[in-house]
Amino acid sequence: MKKILLLLLLILTASFDTRSDDAFDVGEWFKFRVHYGFVNAGYATLEVKDAFVNNKKVFHVIGKGYTTGLSRFFFKVVDTYESYIDKETGNPYQFVRNINEGGYTKNQEGFFNQSSHRVTVKDYKKKTEKTFVIPKNTQDILSAFYYLRNYPTIDKIKPGEFVEIDMFFDDETTKFKLKFMGREDITTKFGVVSSMIFRPLVQSGRVFKEQESLTVWVSDDENRLPIRIKADLAVGSLKADLDAFKGLKAPFKIKR
Repeated sequence: MKKILLLLLLILTASFDTRSDDAFDVGEWFKFRVHYGFVNAGYATLEVKDAFVNNKKVFHVIGKGYTTGLSRFFFKVVDTYESYIDKETGNPYQFVRNINEGGYTKNQEGFFNQSSHRVTVKDYKKKTEKTFVIPKNTQDILSAFYYLRNYPTIDKIKPGEFVEIDMFFDDETTKFKLKFMGREDITTKFGVVSSMIFRPLVQSGRVFKEQESLTVWVSDDENRLPIRIKADLAVGSLKADLDAFKGLKAPFKIKR
């Protein structure tokens, strides 16, 4: 399915942690199996590695999405998103977006200067370079997911309340809003897992059917790991389930 990883990243930014420590660490990896309707559309993976930016050790997170089986035959997708994240502030230094979706390609890098509130985007396909003014603590689409897993006040949130962050994507900054719906036990391939439920607010129209078309179930433990995603799209529906994981910082709690 087109834009598998982008859709998942937009949805996955609803993962949170109630602690001051990081909910993740170097070595964490997990994979989602993505279905479009009744079709196994593909997979998406997220991984955390070590890297250095300006001689400072940072988190290097890598997200990959790709179609498989018949979906790959009809519409080949190979997407890669990367982000280099400060281990103390959670703010990004740099992002990479390299995608190929049925022949539509994009190859960009963004460089954040958080002190001057600017990001410079180099587009290698168009051979352009642009600088944009951004609010304080602005995230890229991939760093936002990890930033929110450590959100400091999520333990105080009540059903119906929202969390907001500034996110830079496609040459503009937008307010990304997440609505907390409550808690629920759900059955997964690993067993019954206690989860928190979130709904990222999206723009209805070309991609999503309604503003609250996305629902995310996140493990209600110290990992704040996304375990299920459902999306009602303008055409069809998408479902993604956690398929495999390793290197979690805390034990993955399974009720039974």
